[in-house]
Amino acid sequence: MASVVQKYGGSAVTSPEQIRKIAERIIQSYNDRNDVVVVISARAGETNRLIEMAQEMCPRQTGSEYDLLISAGEQVSIGLLALCISSLGYKVRTYLGWQVPIITDSLHTRASIEYIDPAKIRADLNHGAIVLVAGFQGIDRSGTITTLGRGGGDTSAVALAHALGAEVCELYSDVDGIFTADPAICDDARKIEKISYDEMLELASQGARGVQIRAIEYAKKHNVTIHVRSAFTAERGTLVVKEHMPMEGVVVTGIVADKNEAKIAVLGVPDKPGSAAKILTGLADKDISVDMIVQNVGQDGLADITFSISKTDLEKAHQITTQIAKEVNAREVLADRNISKVSIVGLGMKNHAGVAARMFTALAYNNINIQMISTSEIKVSVAIEEKYTELAVRVLHEAFKVDQCSE
Repeated sequence: MASVVQKYGGSAVTSPEQIRKIAERIIQSYNDRNDVVVVISARAGETNRLIEMAQEMCPRQTGSEYDLLISAGEQVSIGLLALCISSLGYKVRTYLGWQVPIITDSLHTRASIEYIDPAKIRADLNHGAIVLVAGFQGIDRSGTITTLGRGGGDTSAVALAHALGAEVCELYSDVDGIFTADPAICDDARKIEKISYDEMLELASQGARGVQIRAIEYAKKHNVTIHVRSAFTAERGTLVVKEHMPMEGVVVTGIVADKNEAKIAVLGVPDKPGSAAKILTGLADKDISVDMIVQNVGQDGLADITFSISKTDLEKAHQITTQIAKEVNAREVLADRNISKVSIVGLGMKNHAGVAARMFTALAYNNINIQMISTSEIKVSVAIEEKYTELAVRVLHEAFKVDQCSE
C-alpha cells in the first residue's frame, strides 16, 4: 500500500458538514488502498481567538504556557474528525504532536522540527487504522509542548511525509492549486500543473497562497512531493517538485502581487560608511523586515535611502527611522503606504536575456511607474503605486503569454 499524508487547513473544518465531507474524502483515499495519515489544523479563527484571549488577560506573554494554550485548537479538530470517521465504521487513531512524538527545538511559538519518530504511526497503519495528527505542534527534548509558528501545519505534514517515506503530501485548503496569476484579477489565469520548489518559494514569498514557505523549504531539503489541492473539489491541483526542465520558450511561470507593502524614504543622509547600516540595524533589532532597498547618491555628499516594509510595520518603522535619521543628521523621512509589489517568477529566466527589460517596457507602455526593483535568478519584483496593481498583473500576464504555457 502507498503511504499518503493529507493536511487540511482550518477553512476545511469549520462546520459539521465540512468535517463529514473531509472524513468521506479521507475514507475514499483509504479505500483506494492507501495508508493514510492526516494532519489537521485548528478550525479557522480558533487560534486567533486563543491568542486574543491570552493578550487580553496577560499582554505580551510567550513561552511554554502560551504554546500550551494556542496548541489546543488542533486537539478539537482531530477529535471531531476522529469521531466522524469512527461513526462511518473505520478504525482511527489520533495523536497530538507530543504523542507521536514530533521533537522540536525550544524556540516557543516558532519552533523547528528536529526529528519525528514514526514507529507508533507505522504500527497503527499496519493494523489498518487511519491516523490523525494535530498539526502546528510538537515537544522539545525536555518534554515541553511547543508550537511551530506560521505555516506550522503545512510543515508538520511535510515532515511527517518525509519521516514515513510517503509518496506525496497533499495540502488541502480553499485554493484549487497554484495559478499563473490571481484568477480574480486575470480571467485567463491558468492552473499550473507542476512547479519547482524554487519557483514556489519565490511565489509564496511574494504573496501567493496555497502552501507556506517553511513547508516548501522542508520539502525541497528532503525531496518531498507536495500536491496543493482544494478541500472542496475532487480536481487535481498543482504538484510542487524538484526542479525540472521548463518547456522550451516558457520564461515566466507565474505573476503575483502583494498589497501589504509600504515605503519609507530617508532623504539627505550624509554619504559615509555606517549610515545605512545604522538605519537597517535599528529596524532589524525590532524584528522589522526590509524588502527592497534603493540608495541614490547625490553630488553634494548626501544620499537618499528608500526601502519597503510591510504595511503592518509602517507606523513602528517610521518612528524608529525618524529617530535614527536625527542621529545621522538626515534631512527628512517620508512614508508611503500606497504602494504594492508585483513580481514575475520563472525558472526560464535563467536562460533568457532581456526579461526585466520586457517587464519594464510593458509597464511603461501602460503608464505604470516603477519606484523600486529587486531581482533574483528566477524573479523580478517592482514596487508600483497601489492603484495600478491589478492592471500591472494583467499587463504582465499578457506580455509574457503565461496563459498559453503548459506542462
